[in-house]
Amino acid sequence: MSLSAAQVRELAEKLFEAERTGVQTPVLSQSYPDAGMDEAYAVQAELVALKLATGRETRGWKIGLTSKAMQYALNIDIPDSGVLLDDMFFPDSATIPSGRFIQPRVEAEIAFVMKSGLSGPNATIFDVLNATDYVVPSLEILDTRVQRIDKETGRARTIFDTIADNAANAGIVTGGRPMRPDAVDLRWIGAIVSRNGQVEETGLGAGVLNHPAAGVAWLANRLSSYGAAIKAGEVVLSGSFIRPIEAGHGDTIIADFGPMGAVSVFFE
Repeated sequence: MSLSAAQVRELAEKLFEAERTGVQTPVLSQSYPDAGMDEAYAVQAELVALKLATGRETRGWKIGLTSKAMQYALNIDIPDSGVLLDDMFFPDSATIPSGRFIQPRVEAEIAFVMKSGLSGPNATIFDVLNATDYVVPSLEILDTRVQRIDKETGRARTIFDTIADNAANAGIVTGGRPMRPDAVDLRWIGAIVSRNGQVEETGLGAGVLNHPAAGVAWLANRLSSYGAAIKAGEVVLSGSFIRPIEAGHGDTIIADFGPMGAVSVFFE
């Protein structure tokens, strides 16, 4: 690994402090241009450890960059993942206090709630469905503790910055109608996502690696290379099938999942 333990710790502390203060840190990757995804996940793990040391608890996982459009934008061909913590969960129709996030954006996703553990390295879609208790409509709140464009150098953040920053993970809102995974064709589950009454995005579950469960299988297989696995009871955000929607002060975001109901969030 091209980063030392001290460098990994330093980057994690910068991200931790940026979230605590609400002040973004400059683009991390410009100081370590040769650092790759393994180094980024090492920083992420250190960042999560810092958060756990404050008393927070892990509740699951998020999968990102599952759509071809987002992968093309970052010049990669695989998803990424982050960790869900207990203070990231909000109820349906929640009000997000002003200042809670820096630059929030919202995505529509199908959340998987696991009834049993799931491990790789050869997990399949069918293994995911068998291990799932139910699926439920959700909104993921993204935030970035790293500047999108470095104000001094003009350099854009890279996939290294995104992964290190816990895959831009910030919050999850669940709502609507929970359903058993075999009671619905997840490829055809869609959402109409509105901001303040205006439709912003629409999409189908098939936009996530052709099947939302494919993302969960990918996660189980990736975790196995680190000696980890998805645990029973954990929540897994399977990946967005819409582009992120900017959420400013006074915005209400509603995702209508049709027969699965709707989920919403309001930003003060």
